[in-house]
Amino acid sequence: MQHHLLAGGGGFIGSHLADALLARGDTVMIVDDFCTGRRQNLAHLAEHPRFTLVEHDVTLPMPDAITGQRFDTVLNLASPASPNDFATMPLKILEVGSTGTRRLLDLAVDHRARFFLASTSEVYGDPLVHPQPETYLGNVSSIGPRSCYDEAKRFAEAITMAYHRVHGLEVRIVRIFNTYGERMPPLDGRVVNTFVVQALRGEPITLHGDGSQTRSFCHVSDEVAGLIAVLDGPITGPVNVGNPGEFTMRQLAELVVELTGSSSEIVSVPLPSEREGDPLQRRPDTTLATSTYGWTPTVSLREGLGRMIQWYRANERI
Repeated sequence: MQHHLLAGGGGFIGSHLADALLARGDTVMIVDDFCTGRRQNLAHLAEHPRFTLVEHDVTLPMPDAITGQRFDTVLNLASPASPNDFATMPLKILEVGSTGTRRLLDLAVDHRARFFLASTSEVYGDPLVHPQPETYLGNVSSIGPRSCYDEAKRFAEAITMAYHRVHGLEVRIVRIFNTYGERMPPLDGRVVNTFVVQALRGEPITLHGDGSQTRSFCHVSDEVAGLIAVLDGPITGPVNVGNPGEFTMRQLAELVVELTGSSSEIVSVPLPSEREGDPLQRRPDTTLATSTYGWTPTVSLREGLGRMIQWYRANERI
């Protein structure tokens, strides 16, 4: 049994990670201020004997409820992470990536715990190398509307490695690529949930530009399996975890319309200002994760979208 502190565990990916860690017999304390996380993501865990929730902002000093416990790992998944968040709370994103990450690193040092940082493919920016291996240094704007998130995660990686070198802290860094699935907030501006909600409502599916931009979509079950492999594994990182299958936005829209049985029309709209700097293509090179851990995604986009659509119909008021 391992004891985990999971920051940001009320979020979409974090809540699924908590489920997986509990399912294997570990204990999980989640710390979340629910600025973007959702309490309903954790409602099913309320009576679990190995689960604890502490409502707290990680940018503030840690309360006794956290510092008085013992942890084997400190996992940092805390950060607003959607296009809507980039536009509405950029200072919060930067503070969580800097001050919040440092407070969690200090906690890991105090507990002699392994520190796990959930970073992002956004550190690659609008890539000039395709697909993106971990060795690629990126093409990132430090002043654009997305820079609050991109640079917050780049700083978080830098300070994590600094703690590793200065304090000898055992760390793991994973770079998450576009993840989708059950519990994804329906209205946060990301492309998969936006298309699904539009289709379920019978509204036009809005393609930004001509829809030729590409992404690689990883179902949350595959993503969590990859995160745990990195957490338990030997590589400091960074390690890409994502699905290398690549789809255009138009292909995604067409598949969503098919799977929902929607009458929605697919229309092209101008790129909004908050989406300026969106990468034209994104696909992970997952050779490192596959060769080291034997991890590879198994859920196709068609299957994963089917699960997500079914979950939205049962659990969200669309």
